[in-house]
Amino acid sequence: MEKVFETNKLVRPNVLALKAYSSARDEYTAEGSKMIFLDANENPNETGVNRYPDPQQKKLKAKLSEIKKIPINNILLGNGSDEVLDLIFRAFCEPGIDNIITLPPTYGMYNVLAGINNVESREVLLTEDFQPNVNEIFKSVNENTKLIFLCSPNNPTGNSFRRNKITAIVEKFEGLVVLDEAYIDFSEQASWIEELNKYPNLIITQTLSKAFGMAGIRLGICYASEEIMAILNKIKPPYNVNELTQNRALYRLQNIPEVNMEVADIKLEKEVLYKALLEVKYIEKIFKSDANFLLVKVDDALKRYNQLLAKGVVIRNRTTQPLCKNTLRFTIGTKEENLKLIKVLKSLN
Repeated sequence: MEKVFETNKLVRPNVLALKAYSSARDEYTAEGSKMIFLDANENPNETGVNRYPDPQQKKLKAKLSEIKKIPINNILLGNGSDEVLDLIFRAFCEPGIDNIITLPPTYGMYNVLAGINNVESREVLLTEDFQPNVNEIFKSVNENTKLIFLCSPNNPTGNSFRRNKITAIVEKFEGLVVLDEAYIDFSEQASWIEELNKYPNLIITQTLSKAFGMAGIRLGICYASEEIMAILNKIKPPYNVNELTQNRALYRLQNIPEVNMEVADIKLEKEVLYKALLEVKYIEKIFKSDANFLLVKVDDALKRYNQLLAKGVVIRNRTTQPLCKNTLRFTIGTKEENLKLIKVLKSLN
């Protein structure tokens, strides 16, 4: 008999009992006729942004639904992925009682959000080849473990997790698995969005900050079951995605061929940079990357970081992260920026 996953059993009791705030724009939606809006205490003078934005971002979700081939009711948008992740904590993790699992080295905000929400974070290091250690993960799981965070392609390592590893975690874990796919557009691996119907405990987060080049508008995307979305919509701020962000995102999503060309260019530049780095004598290893950056091991990360900074090139020193001693992370820039990076790297003693 197939096991039934009951989302409501994971929800905090106060959230389950909560009646969501109903905004003016939730209560009335335009029917196409010219209406006089006197319901939301807005300034009536037209500025282009004097009205509250659509709290459910219907046009934007409809476009994402078309692109991703996923129903609108399985999509939630946030003020960056960090807001989406914070909503997940607040909906499902009881402060001071529940815990989460993270897999360092990984995106640092998981632990920050755990701290903000007073939720214990249990760290299980990735293996030496930067893959989830499934056996160790489940040794750390107990009855109060609500979330496991997976980042694939992973930041800062750049690699994708093997599909069988993710499958093993999603199928065995009785809580929620949050799969952060911020870099999925650069990967040869398929998104796990296709598996949402199969795994009701899977939550996928994506973003327009990376491949879509829109970090400045702060738009995070969450894909999950309708049951999970109903809970998250209860607690999200009513107007969390502003009008300017919605319009700019919609414009960009209508130009997917342009985005695809930019992604292809970045991937090509990554290969050029990879080959050039092989010729730099103090670089000891270049890690395989499915993202828009390369992690490299050098002789002395702090020394090389400071040398690059002095030459006007800002990169990320990741040597403080577990399993990342003496590593630097290079984001792939434009052709001109990469050429300068290569020139500077080769000039250093």
